[in-house]
Amino acid sequence: MDVLPLVALIAASAAVAGVARRTPVPAPLLLVAVGLVASYLPGVPQYTLDPHIVLPLILPPLLHTAALESSYLDLRANVRPVALLSVGYVLFATVAVGWLAYELIPDLPLTAALVLGAVIAPPDAVAATAIARKVGLPARITTILQGESLVNDATAITAYKVALAAAVGEGASWAGGIREFLVASVGGVGVGLVLMVPLHWLRTHLKEAILQNTLSLLIPFVAYAAAEQVGASGVLAVVTVALYLGHRSWQVDFETRLQEAAVWKVVAFILESAVFALIGLQLPFVLKDLGEYSVGEALAYAVAVFVLVVVMRFVWSYPATYVPWWLSARTRERERDTDWRRPLVVSWAGMRGVVSLAIAFSIPLFVDDGSPFPARNLVLFLTFTTVIGTLVAQGLSLPWLIKILKLPGRDTQAETLAEAQAQNAASQAAEERVNELMEDERNCLPAPLEDRLRTVLERRRNSVWERLGQANPVTGESADDTYRRLTREAIAAEREVFVRMRDERRIDDEMMRTLLRKLDLEEAAAYREVGD
Repeated sequence: MDVLPLVALIAASAAVAGVARRTPVPAPLLLVAVGLVASYLPGVPQYTLDPHIVLPLILPPLLHTAALESSYLDLRANVRPVALLSVGYVLFATVAVGWLAYELIPDLPLTAALVLGAVIAPPDAVAATAIARKVGLPARITTILQGESLVNDATAITAYKVALAAAVGEGASWAGGIREFLVASVGGVGVGLVLMVPLHWLRTHLKEAILQNTLSLLIPFVAYAAAEQVGASGVLAVVTVALYLGHRSWQVDFETRLQEAAVWKVVAFILESAVFALIGLQLPFVLKDLGEYSVGEALAYAVAVFVLVVVMRFVWSYPATYVPWWLSARTRERERDTDWRRPLVVSWAGMRGVVSLAIAFSIPLFVDDGSPFPARNLVLFLTFTTVIGTLVAQGLSLPWLIKILKLPGRDTQAETLAEAQAQNAASQAAEERVNELMEDERNCLPAPLEDRLRTVLERRRNSVWERLGQANPVTGESADDTYRRLTREAIAAEREVFVRMRDERRIDDEMMRTLLRKLDLEEAAAYREVGD
């Protein structure tokens, strides 16, 4: 196996994503654009999007890390809008877009059109969270989009299987489709519920951080494979387990949490970057063998399907927002901030992504009677253009739309005040516990160490309050910024001494690494103390 093309893909996509961080363009959009251009450059290898790799090997870790960073409590508070989008909208889009495409495109069978509808129904988890973080969407809208994107893949894959069974001649019925959906959804959640407690127990009882993080990397694949093995939804199993583990992460050893956060950050960065680059690199494949459709006709149908996808999301989002609001006084009381802008942003934020392409590439070449799958390459082309169209048109215009609508952003002052109040309460509890422990003669400390312990507690209590104060009139820095800078300078001076002593052979490399690790932990602790 030639690994050089894979290494080149990862390195190039990571470099492009790094460049995107210095531009106003979200990384997914820049990666797709570069992939489109690179797909026709001489010497660039052909990268085929293999659904047997994307669905079981790339999708689980991306869903896992997205769910770990989500809030179970926020999702539970928004379960109605999340369910209406992740289940209701996906099924509606499958039928509505599929039927309209059937009416619009000559010689496209209804079964193939419904396959197309299922393929392009789910907005992408990675695109939604990446764009939301970049443009600073309000917290509730971000929660709804994240929740939708965590669950909708399961709905879309199930709808796709039902539509595909009808298209290839295996037969399908409404009763069978409903039964398969229930088995996939209930089974997926069930597998997640069965796995989450023993996996969490194992994480908390492993003594070494390296073993705990190895387990953490295996968990999404274990959950996905276990669910798929019994015919359930691997997506829902992964999400269920990850939400539970994220909600209980405070019970894991601190060293594990630090390593785990760093590991998953790297994994997510690499996979997200490679995935969006792969989307752009698929252009040569989807342009091949359009059959009886000319490129001009295919482009015209692509524009029409893109418009259908965008319009149908608006058609669903506004009733899904306002009908429950009108029918329930409790909903009106709980969602007082609901206005026409929220469903507008939710509708326009429905970018499609790699899952749609992976499902499309899994469409078989032939049906049961041996004849070619009807309009397979056209379905691939329309899926590709819809993904690109939503990422580019909606992704680029979303920041502008949010600015025009003047949506209220995050209230950083209120968040800092809430953080300060929470830290104050926690610090009081810590000081009371320290006072209680110091009364026991077994916990006697030398005066300098006791003073240091109390100083750290006091510093942690005051650090957040200081962020609410004025900046230094000379440097413009906040007290936190000055504290971080001085800490960094002091630790850098110590680090230089350790390196010099190693170079002079006064200490060996192993001792130097031990000392440097202690400095790294001190520096990290200093940053956490001031809320960074």
